[in-house]
Amino acid sequence: MTAAAFFDVDETLIGFKTMFRFLAFHLERRGAAPGTYERLTATLHRAAADGAPRAEVNRRYYRLYTGESAASLAASGRAWFTHELAGAPFVPAPTARFGAHRRNGDLTVLVSGSFFACLDPIAEHLGADRAFGTRPVIRDGLLTGEVVTPLIGATKGRTAHAVAAIHGLDLAHCSAYGDHSSDLDLLRSVGHPVVVGSDPVLTAHAQLAGWERLPDTRAADRPRQQETRT
Repeated sequence: MTAAAFFDVDETLIGFKTMFRFLAFHLERRGAAPGTYERLTATLHRAAADGAPRAEVNRRYYRLYTGESAASLAASGRAWFTHELAGAPFVPAPTARFGAHRRNGDLTVLVSGSFFACLDPIAEHLGADRAFGTRPVIRDGLLTGEVVTPLIGATKGRTAHAVAAIHGLDLAHCSAYGDHSSDLDLLRSVGHPVVVGSDPVLTAHAQLAGWERLPDTRAADRPRQQETRT
């Protein structure tokens, strides 16, 4: 192994925001009252609209799971992903690249602000070597509502550096894929950055630096979701 390929997940490999889709599924699965999802997510939307930092919005999302069993969330995540698979959730072009990196023997790494309930079944399905997400604090098997560090923004770039150091890889020979301006630190950390879709910030960087771009082919089929980015 001489290189790694780092992939953002939401709207890079998967055509939607996993955290929100999972939350809606999980609430329905446990029999929450109608309107619970809308009420809970409205607080996140308001925080983002009021200018709260993305890391803070990310933390507030995980507080929604305070007192939940980690094992129950993991089981719900597996059921959620099985449900999502019926709708062909993967974005074709970057997912094809993921498979190409695997066949080439590259270390394949998912890097996401999402968490184990969403990421573990996705990683297992793809055959990813590593999956790094936001880590909820768990005590006695229950989520406290807090997280270690939201894995967003600059933390994604630091994760790539750490993975490379552990495996003795030169990041100049590594690749990264992302769809949003918050992936910029991850993309800048490698020698072969690839922009997925048409985010204006990433598109501008791609044009200036000669980065490769891949189309978000799902965009023609259905609108990109407008939920708060976490």
